[in-house]
Amino acid sequence: MARTGTPAAGFRLGLAVALVSAAALAYQLLLMRWLAIAHWHPFAAMIISLALLGHGASGTWLCLWLRARPPQWLQARFEAAFATCALAFAGSAALAVALARAIPFNGLELAWDARQLAWLSALYLLLAVPFFFAAACFGLAFARHGGRIPRLYGADLLGAGLGAAAALALAALPLQHGLRLAALCGPCAAALVARGAPRAFAVALAAALLALPGRALAPVPNEFKSLSKALLLPGARVLAERYGPYGWLAVLDSPRVPLRHAPGLSLDHAGELPPQLGLYVDGDGPDAIVRDDGARRQPWLGATTAALPYAVRAPRRVLVLGAGGGMEVLRALALGARAVDAVELDARKLDLVRRDYARYAGGLYRDRRVRSFVAEPRAFVRAARARYDLIVLAGADSFAASGAGALAASEQYALTVEALRDYRARLAPRGWLAVTRWSKQPPRDELKLFAGLVAALRADGVAAPGRQLAAIRNWDASTWLLANAPFDAGERAALRRFAQARGFDPVHVPGWRAGPGERLHALDPPTLYQGVAALLSPRADAFVRDYKFAIAPATDDRPYFGHFFRWRSLPELWRLRAEGGAVLLDSGYLLLLAALLQAAPLALLLVLLPLRALPSPTDAALPRARAGLYFLALGAGFMLIEIATLSRLTLLVGHPLLAAGLGLAAFLLCAGLGSLEAQRGAAGAADAALAARARRAVAAIGLGLAWQFAVFALASHAGAAWPLWARALCGLAGIAPLAFAMGRPFPLGLARLARRAPAFVPWAWGLNGCASVLAAIAALLLAMAFGLRATLLVALALYLLAAWAWRAERTPARAG
Repeated sequence: MARTGTPAAGFRLGLAVALVSAAALAYQLLLMRWLAIAHWHPFAAMIISLALLGHGASGTWLCLWLRARPPQWLQARFEAAFATCALAFAGSAALAVALARAIPFNGLELAWDARQLAWLSALYLLLAVPFFFAAACFGLAFARHGGRIPRLYGADLLGAGLGAAAALALAALPLQHGLRLAALCGPCAAALVARGAPRAFAVALAAALLALPGRALAPVPNEFKSLSKALLLPGARVLAERYGPYGWLAVLDSPRVPLRHAPGLSLDHAGELPPQLGLYVDGDGPDAIVRDDGARRQPWLGATTAALPYAVRAPRRVLVLGAGGGMEVLRALALGARAVDAVELDARKLDLVRRDYARYAGGLYRDRRVRSFVAEPRAFVRAARARYDLIVLAGADSFAASGAGALAASEQYALTVEALRDYRARLAPRGWLAVTRWSKQPPRDELKLFAGLVAALRADGVAAPGRQLAAIRNWDASTWLLANAPFDAGERAALRRFAQARGFDPVHVPGWRAGPGERLHALDPPTLYQGVAALLSPRADAFVRDYKFAIAPATDDRPYFGHFFRWRSLPELWRLRAEGGAVLLDSGYLLLLAALLQAAPLALLLVLLPLRALPSPTDAALPRARAGLYFLALGAGFMLIEIATLSRLTLLVGHPLLAAGLGLAAFLLCAGLGSLEAQRGAAGAADAALAARARRAVAAIGLGLAWQFAVFALASHAGAAWPLWARALCGLAGIAPLAFAMGRPFPLGLARLARRAPAFVPWAWGLNGCASVLAAIAALLLAMAFGLRATLLVALALYLLAAWAWRAERTPARAG
């Protein structure tokens, strides 16, 4: 190999650093997809937190390790050390995923099985190991080639951006192939830097990774997911699989025990249902492709609660949002619609029905009355100019996921008050919006949906929203209608006739209130009926405040529709957990709390406490408490802004995994560029000048937040008709200036420390790392409790606190 100082060697090292950086970020994003399949949610905040734990622990231990050796040691052994860490990253990346399959962690059991907290800690630590070795590669390169840090840091940033793009491209492959390719970057980086034995080891490890069976890296869906349960049926099999940025899509057939996906089907329906194929995304669902001969004769579709709007008045023009497998499109055609616009975010679902299973579905999406669109539903509605007699919000959550509270931390922008107002704006003068939800006891999401419908009407100036709302229920599901105008006498009579003929109970029908003796599906206590009445009464606010679950309407600022947890209900639910109350504890929220609880001691143990082995700073004039607070506040503030922005970006691009990939790439690239800019001229600047530059950076962060609010508002309203790539670019434009400014205060603080108390620099890194590890998870909890805007404002306050805490020291005037 060329000598270390030659241009060829420098190029190879930069390329190796870029490869490891790309692999680490791609691996981070692929892990989110892995967890989304293996469990219920991508847990982006937890993955970001454990990646930061790996980076922080690596910096701490590398500092201790290098301090125990003379400078000549690293100069002589750098290539071998770098190659060893790159190979360790590759091996641990594959091994961690393979071992994670064997960890019996199940987030649904956190409420009643204390062992799950230990399994979560094991999973968290295990998945952090590859990031430890990736960060060690960067640290070794920076320590050995201090004069090349700007170039090496640039290679790191370029690699991160390429890694994010690669992760999105790898989404088109089975997940295990993407993980394998990310791990293979480690041997490639090692081979670029070292020769001899390390290069031979790199070749051997690459061969081993290529020979590793794909099933060893493939995620296994949670046993309680719908696909796992469906595969237990005799003869059930997966017919087709599709991969993409919106998840793993599987088509299931069960010929011996036919699938029967028919939410809200009347108990008096005696006819046989047609065969169905199940569509499952990341193992959850199902959505259904219904076998049809093309005649659209499906009488069972008229015997469900979702048929309510068609029974009252046959709509001429229908919009189906989240069309998926096409059941709601088929219902509209079977019940008399003359034109149907089907909107689906995931093009793979439309392609399956339109091409692969076109004959099975009777050419549903080729019907001349149907127009299909690949678009984000809310963006389509905002861009549309047509008016619809009926808008159907399809694609409801699976019963298992919503019933267990697994979606508590998921952004659901389709069910916010702002979304409901958008839908109403596209209704014809006497049009309706229809939403069907699973029924659960005690009622949570049904009441939250109704509260949102009421809030949307009131926000549009409707004084008596009860006159424009209706709902009926069956034993398993309910359908809710929002009318653009008050129901007239004929419509109210038709609502009543349909409910009575099919054996459905009225939850709310203007002018008709069934007594307890008239209800066929008894609820004890009748909380749903009482709650609906209360939400329409003057005591609505008090009812929402006092209810045992959080049922305040979801908004774009707090889009967590599946979050129902309330601390004051915890003692009662905990007492009832042995009697089935544990399922009411919102496992998704509990998982975030558990992740935060175990991240705190791990961060202290692996990042901060080992630094006690270093000598303490000797500069008595250094305000340690204020300097420490500076770096703590920076770490927490950065992660609060990043996590909240990723949630807001989901509204623009339509999916949390896509938002995570784009957002992380933008933050890493732009914050890194800001850090490089901050280092220019820092070496010779006075302490007061560096402190002033940090204050200006904080002011720029405030302006950057204002810019982001403006750009995101423009993209989500004026840019609603733009294609996805244009809205994504707009989102990235909103992030870039903010992230650039956020990258500046940390290196400026390090420059001040390096001059006055070099021994405190590792502590600054450790404090910042600990704060980042914890804030990545705390940010999501804060957003769920107070909203995304409040989270961003708290972050800005932390940056202001940092600028105030460590101000420039005044130099006492000397006597002449």
